[in-house]
Amino acid sequence: MKIGIVLYPTFGGSGIVATELGKALAEKGHEIHFISYNHPVKLDHFLPNIRYHEVRPFDYPLFDYQPYELALTSKLVDVTRYENLDILHCHYAIPHASAAYFAKQILKTHNIDIPFITTLHGTDITLVGKHPAFEPVITFSINESDAVTVVSESLKRDTFRHFAVTNDIEVIPNFVEHTHYCNVPKEDDLARRKAMAPNGERIISHVSNFRKVKRIEDVVRVFEKIRKKTPAKLILAGDGPERYKIEQLCEELGVCGDVEMLGNVQTASEIYCISDLFILPSETESFGLAALEALASGVPVISSNTGGLPEVNEHGVSGFLSNVGDVDDMAKNSLEILKSDENLARFKQQAYEHSLNFSLKNVLPKYEAIYERLVNKAVAK
Repeated sequence: MKIGIVLYPTFGGSGIVATELGKALAEKGHEIHFISYNHPVKLDHFLPNIRYHEVRPFDYPLFDYQPYELALTSKLVDVTRYENLDILHCHYAIPHASAAYFAKQILKTHNIDIPFITTLHGTDITLVGKHPAFEPVITFSINESDAVTVVSESLKRDTFRHFAVTNDIEVIPNFVEHTHYCNVPKEDDLARRKAMAPNGERIISHVSNFRKVKRIEDVVRVFEKIRKKTPAKLILAGDGPERYKIEQLCEELGVCGDVEMLGNVQTASEIYCISDLFILPSETESFGLAALEALASGVPVISSNTGGLPEVNEHGVSGFLSNVGDVDDMAKNSLEILKSDENLARFKQQAYEHSLNFSLKNVLPKYEAIYERLVNKAVAK
């Protein structure tokens, strides 16, 4: 099949999942066309059957804000016509689903009936989409999609709760390609670990976009409590509006010497590979892809029990769940995992085994089945 994937090209979870999905589909022989305003950050190599199409909004003095949705609509029309696409897959509702709907109507005037699938990832529903300025468009676009998927049961409930959705919604969880992660550190990984923790300290990590919803201050506070009981180092990977606050808090708590702030990283897998524990205390997570990536690296997870996180992190098995903001409980659970080498090794093994439920080989066929159903239905018309 010839599949157009519409995505945000950034470090966010929706862009990562969309890119990895496209790469996996290309490896299976499908022809993939990524459509976005920039080169996807996770598209680190090209296969012969991968194409990238850049959306370039028209810069005109009349427009204070460039009309990206119109430019995207036109690009979807052009790529569908000239590349003979079979289906469009839109990741994130705003503005991808509405642009796909407009493109579909235009293409019908050219006797082309292309189906489109919309995958909802989280903040497009739980944050941005609920804004009164967007809600009517989002509701319409979801209902007009030929198929709708979400990444967790939690997000499915939120979608039906906040929008007047009459369309069916299928849950297809996020996934990982386990070959991209190491649950057994190699020589280079051990050298990096030695450089980070020269005296055998436990290594705690957190990876995110440093937004308020991630509650990164809780990560630092939990770490400070862990550090009082056992030697430890903290790796913070990512960047965003909360970074300055975190730097201030590290100074206030006197932990700066044991905290490494790396900024945005291309390959978080190198961080997971040397970690003993991953902390994700978010206010809400529709899924929690970073937690899954940690589990796939054999790293147990301490997380809040909100949104889709309980679907990813199994309490007492792959790690522990705590109420949002309960740093004392998170610290207690962290120390339970770290209390001995034997206990840590057991949780690491359990974390990896649990992550196998979200392997790419289990998830990819679910998307292919939807594509085939929709394309066959369009051909039969």
